[in-house]
Amino acid sequence: MLKSTAKYGLGQVVRHRKHPFRGVVFDIDAEFANTDEWYDAIPEEARPSKSQPFYHLLAENDHTYYVAYVSEQNLVPDESGEPVDHPDLPDLFGEFTDGRYPLEFQLN
Repeated sequence: MLKSTAKYGLGQVVRHRKHPFRGVVFDIDAEFANTDEWYDAIPEEARPSKSQPFYHLLAENDHTYYVAYVSEQNLVPDESGEPVDHPDLPDLFGEFTDGRYPLEFQLN
């Protein structure tokens, strides 16, 4: 049985270690759960291990909003204290408080 503990939690604001975007965690996979095509599209020298948590983010950069799927090794906490402006945030979370978003969507 795989034992994995996620470093980041739902509603936490994180940023990518290498690329200029940040986002809010809205789901977590204990290990890689995307398609092989998605994984194979990453250059081999940059491919993360599949046996780590992967995070679904409501992400933003200077130009657009989107959903990102990012390995734990490529994330760092966002220490800016600034809210994220992704338009889908109100569908899942409450108001930005104390550096994070409280979950307001009832999960099954």
